[in-house]
Order: sequence, then structure tokens, then C-alpha cells
Amino acid sequence: MELSTRFINAYNTIDSALKEQNDYKRSLSYTEVIRKAAKNNAIVRKYEEDLITFGRLRNAIVHSANENFVIAEPHLDVVEEYEKIAKLVSKPPLAFNTEVCKKQVTTVSGDMKVKDVFEFLYKTGYSNVPVYNEEMLVGVANGKKLANIIGKKIYEKVDLDDFFNNKTIGEVLKEATADNYYTIANEKVTLDVILNLFNENRKLLVVLITKGGSLLQPPIGIITQADILDINKVLDDYSSNIS
Repeated sequence: MELSTRFINAYNTIDSALKEQNDYKRSLSYTEVIRKAAKNNAIVRKYEEDLITFGRLRNAIVHSANENFVIAEPHLDVVEEYEKIAKLVSKPPLAFNTEVCKKQVTTVSGDMKVKDVFEFLYKTGYSNVPVYNEEMLVGVANGKKLANIIGKKIYEKVDLDDFFNNKTIGEVLKEATADNYYTIANEKVTLDVILNLFNENRKLLVVLITKGGSLLQPPIGIITQADILDINKVLDDYSSNIS
């Protein structure tokens, strides 16, 4: 296949994929599609200027009166880069299928006392543990969030002995729910969407994955803010393996 054909195929793949994913009008120009998609797509945002430049190059190598008549051939490295981005945009990897997603997710009961939860976090080394009451997610026990709550209790002169021994983790988490530091996604969520969730909400610490994205389902995977660098690496490696 000629380089120009491969280049134009990548252009068409990106244009069609973004219009379908975002329900954009077919009449929207390629440049408009890229600019709009960059607002909510982490991959497009990362490569936005390159995509715009490649779009201009496509217009330069295709005869304006006949799209089947190519007047120039792009360099191989340019074509390969465009194909990599096209693969990322059109077929991003499912988050659950990557090593970034931890498949073994330990949970605790909302009836567990605060003292026991702290001991559990210490023994396991976990930073984030989903908390369930009767098979319903009520929150995520995050070490940093819990430390902040304790600091607040100290400031308020609360009896810490009573707090640790008599308060349940479910009761305590009610004070942290307004922070939006965790969210839920279903098993079909793609890795680029996960990355965008972290980019959009700087307070987000945890993404729990359940089969259908429901509070009433057990977690089958967990991805944390600490995994962002690994997410970017997986996406870069994934785009390098063009099939």
C-alpha cells in the first residue's frame, strides 16, 4: 500500500471514529472534530496539534478537485505516527484488560470500626479499600482522606478513643462523600476514558470498575491516581504495536 493511501486511511479512521464516539454531525470538518474532541478525550488532547498538522498535510497531498488523485507522498515516519494515533483513537484498550487495572480488589464492611480499618490498612499496605454495606458500595477508605478526618476530629476536640472504637467506617465515610474522590466505571471503560477522568477531576483518587458500573455490584478492578504514569506508558506501548 502506498504511503499516501495509508496516511489518508488514518485520517479517515480518526475523523469517523471521533464523529461516531461523540455523535458529531457528519458535516463537521476534521479540524472542528479535533478541536471539539480535545476537550473531553485525553488522547486527542495530547496529540491535538499533531492531528491538526496532519490534517493540513492531508489536504496538501490530495488534489482539491479529486480526492483519489494524490499529488505528494508523505514520509514513512509521519505515516507511522499518524497510524499509531489513529489506532489509539479508534480502538483504545479496555482498562480492565491492562496490567494497570488491579484485578484482586479487597473490600471491607461498612460496619467495621475505624480502629480496625486503620489496622487493616497498615497490615495490608493498601491505600484504598472499597467499603460495602449489604452488597452496596458506600465509599472508599482512603488513607489520606481518613487522616484528614482524624485531624478534623482533633481540631474539634472529639474524643478520639470513642471515635476509633465506636464509630464505623461507614459512618465516617459519609463525611467524605462530597469530595468526589472516587468514581465507578463499567468493565467496557477504555483506558483513555480513565485517564480523562483523572484529568477532569484533580481530586479523583480512585476509579472502581464493576461489571455494569453499578454501586450494587462487587468491584472487579481498581485504578488509582498513582497509576497515571503507567496509564500513559501502556497507551504509548499499545499504539506502537500496529496490527
